[in-house]
Amino acid sequence: MAIKFDQYQTGDATTKQVDKLACFHCGDTCPDQTIAIGDKFFCCNGCKTVFEILNANELCDYYTIENQPGITPKQDLITDRFAYLDDEAVRGQVVEFSDGKTEKVTFHTPAMHCASCIWLLEKLHDMDSRVFQSQVNFPRKEVSISYNREEMKLSEAAALVSSLGYEPLISLDTVGQREQSSAEKKLYLKIGLAGFSFGNVMILSFPEYLSRTGDVDPVFKMVFGYLSLALSIPVLIYAAKDYYTSAWAGIKSKTVNIDVPVTLGIGMLFLRSAWEILTQTGVGYLDSFTGLVFFLLLGRIFQQKTYDILSFERDYKSFFPLSVTRKVNNIEAVVPVSKLMPGDRIVVRNQELIPADSVLLKSRAFIDYSFVSGESDPVTKDAGDFIYAGGRQMGTTIELEVIKEPSQSYLTQLWNNDVFNKPRFSRLNNMVNQVSHYFTFGVVAIALIASLYWLQFDTAMAIKVFTAVLIVACPCALALSTPFALGTTMRIFGHKGFYVKNIETVEALSKIDTIIMDKTGTLTETHQDTIEFSGGVLNSTDQQMVKSLVKHSTHPLSQKIFQALDVKSNLIVDQFEELSGKGIQGTIQNSSVKIGSGNWLGIKFDKSDAEDMKTRVYLSIDDQIKGSFLIANVYRQGLRSMLTKLVKHFKLYLLSGDTEREKATLVNLFGSDQNLYFRQTPEDKLEFVSKIQHQGAHVLMVGDGLNDAGALRASEVGVAVTDDVSAFSPASDAILTGDNLHLLEPFIKMSKATMSVIMASFTISVLYNIVGVGFAVSGLLSPLISAILMPASSISVVVFTTVTTTLRARMMRLT
Repeated sequence: MAIKFDQYQTGDATTKQVDKLACFHCGDTCPDQTIAIGDKFFCCNGCKTVFEILNANELCDYYTIENQPGITPKQDLITDRFAYLDDEAVRGQVVEFSDGKTEKVTFHTPAMHCASCIWLLEKLHDMDSRVFQSQVNFPRKEVSISYNREEMKLSEAAALVSSLGYEPLISLDTVGQREQSSAEKKLYLKIGLAGFSFGNVMILSFPEYLSRTGDVDPVFKMVFGYLSLALSIPVLIYAAKDYYTSAWAGIKSKTVNIDVPVTLGIGMLFLRSAWEILTQTGVGYLDSFTGLVFFLLLGRIFQQKTYDILSFERDYKSFFPLSVTRKVNNIEAVVPVSKLMPGDRIVVRNQELIPADSVLLKSRAFIDYSFVSGESDPVTKDAGDFIYAGGRQMGTTIELEVIKEPSQSYLTQLWNNDVFNKPRFSRLNNMVNQVSHYFTFGVVAIALIASLYWLQFDTAMAIKVFTAVLIVACPCALALSTPFALGTTMRIFGHKGFYVKNIETVEALSKIDTIIMDKTGTLTETHQDTIEFSGGVLNSTDQQMVKSLVKHSTHPLSQKIFQALDVKSNLIVDQFEELSGKGIQGTIQNSSVKIGSGNWLGIKFDKSDAEDMKTRVYLSIDDQIKGSFLIANVYRQGLRSMLTKLVKHFKLYLLSGDTEREKATLVNLFGSDQNLYFRQTPEDKLEFVSKIQHQGAHVLMVGDGLNDAGALRASEVGVAVTDDVSAFSPASDAILTGDNLHLLEPFIKMSKATMSVIMASFTISVLYNIVGVGFAVSGLLSPLISAILMPASSISVVVFTTVTTTLRARMMRLT
C-alpha cells in the first residue's frame, strides 16, 4: 500500500532555515537562541537550571563523561507517563514507607553515572520544598526520596527525578522488592557476634598464652575462664545454629554432609572446654571454638555474597514496562500493564515495547524482534497483522488490540518450560560431602581405638585423647578452602565485568567442553551499525536530496541513513511515496529520487556481489543508479582472536535466530560452516542444548536475548552478554559485559586453575589433620598446641587459597 503526500516541506514555510543549535545539557535541538548562558544554549529552562546548579558548585566535569549527558525535562509528557503510580494498587507496591504525612520511595535510575549525578540527586530538597531528603546508593544506581505525602504525589516525585534526566526504571518485577533478605541480615549478625566473642576471648586468654606453668593467679584464671564461657555460649546457641540444623537434616535423610563432622568438632570443642573451666582442670579451647565459628561464617558469607546490583533470575516481568497507554472512547490513559485485558486498545509509540500479543489496527508498524527472536532486521507489519509481545516499535505511533493478557503471551511461554525449575548440581559439593562421610567415620574410629588403648593405662588420658581427636580432626580447613578459593575467583571476575551468580557457577565453568553462542547482541555490538556508500561519489546536493527524502520515512533503515548523513535536510519533497517492501520515492528540485531494494530498482542480483553480510539500500536519481548504502552489523573487538583460541579446546556452535545473510563473515570467524545454525527459534535452541547434553556434552551457552532464555537455563553455565548490567538480560548463571566478551577464554582457564587450587588446599587440610591427630593420639595435645594448631589450619588455608588464586589470575592478566 502506498502512502502519498502532495507536498512535504521540512521546517516552517514562513521561517528561514537556520543551522540547528544543540542544547549544551541534553543535546536536543534548541527552538531558538533565547535561553543561553554565554556561548552555551539550552532547549528549555529545565536544562539551563541544571547547568547553573552544577556550574555553581564546580561540578561541570559531569559534561566530560560523555557529550550531552543530560536528558531534556519534558514536563508535558511526564505527568501522564507516571500517572499510573498514583493508582492505589501500584502505589502500595512501590512505596516503602508512609505514615500519612511522610512517604519514602526508592527509584532505580540507570542514567546515574558520576559524582555530579550523586550530588544533583541528593539536592532534590533544594529544587522542590516538598522533598525532605534524598539519598543515593551509587553501586545500585538507586535514589531514596522522602517527601511530604500531603502535598506531593508519588507520580510527582518520579516526575521530579525524571525532569533532571534520571528517568526511574520501574518494571513489573521491581515493585515490592526489598534490598536485603532477613536471612542475610541474620548471617551478618551471627558474624558480628562470633567476631566480638572471638576477639574478647582471645584477650582473656593472653595471660595463659604468655605464662609458664603455675604463673597465672588461680583467681584470675577462674574469672577469665568464666567470662570466656559466658561469651562463648551465645556463639554456641545462635551463631553456630545453622551447622547443627544442616547436620541434623543430613542425618534425617541418611546422608553425612560436611556439616556433620563440623558440628561434631564444634560441639566436642565447647563441651571439653566447659568441663575444664567448670572443674578447674584446665583452661579449655574457647578461643579456638569462637575463632573456628567466626572463620566458618566468614566463609559462608563469602560463598553466599553475590553482586547485589545485578539480577540473575529474570523473567518477562523484568523486560516489561510497568505501564502502557490504553485508549477508551478516544481518551488515552496510562494504566498498569497488569490490568490489560483481551479487547483493550493500546497505543505504542516509537521505541516502546509491545507488552501483550496483539493485532495491529491501523497504519504500518516496524517491529524490532531482535531481543525476542534474534532477527536483527525490523519486521514490517500492516493493519490486521498479529504482533507478538516483546517486540519494540520503530517508527510512528501505532494502535493495537490486545489478544492475550501479558501473563499468557508468547513471550511468557519461555518460562513455562520445566527447565526453569531444574535444580543445579554441584560436583564439588557432592565430593566434599562424600569425603566428609568417610572422614566422620574414620575420625570416630581413630578416637575409639586410641581411647581404648589409653584406657589400659589411664582413664583420664583415654577421655582426653578421645575428645582431643574429635576436636583437632574437625574438617574446617576443608570446609573453608572451597568458598574462599571460588569466592576470590568471583571477585576477580567481577573486576573484569564478568558477574558470576554463585561459586557453583565457577565450578561448573571449569567442567565445560562445548560452547554455544548466539549472534545478534552477543557477537555483535548492540545498536551499532557501519554505514557506507558504495558506487559513485555523492556531491553535497545529492546527499541533501537523500536526507530530505529519507526524513519522511519511518522505516528503520531510512532513519539510519538519515542519522549517517551530515548535511541539511531542508529541501522540498514533492509526491513522496513509500511502497511497502520496496522503498521510497519523491521529486526534489525536479529530480526523481528513489531509495530501496535492488529488485524494485531493476538491479539483477549478482552472487559475486554477496557482501551478503551487509544490507544494501540502493539509490537512483533520475533513473540513474548512483550506488548503494551498505549497512552492516559491527562485531565486537577481539572476537576473531577469542574464537581462534576457543576452537582449539572446545567444540563451538553458533545458534542464531537471524537469517544467513552474514554467513560468509561468520564462517571466516569460526573457521568452518559445520556448526553454524540459522533461523533458530527459542524452542530450537533449547532442544539443541538438551540433545547434545544427552550425548555427554557439558555446555556453556552465551546469549543476550529472551530467545536465549531457555538455552541459558538448560546449559551447565548460561552467560548473558549485555552492554548495561543494570538493563534487562535473561535468566542466567552469569552476566558478562559486552566489551569483555574477548576475555571468555581466560575466564574459563581461570575457573580450571581455581579447581586446582582447591585440590591443593584439600591436600594441605589433610596434612594438618594428620599432624593434629598424631598429637592427639599420643596424648600430647596441650591447650597451647591446640590453640595454635587449630586456628592456624583455618587461617593458612584461607591465606593459601586467596593468595594462590590471585597469583594465578595475575599470570592470566585478569588483575
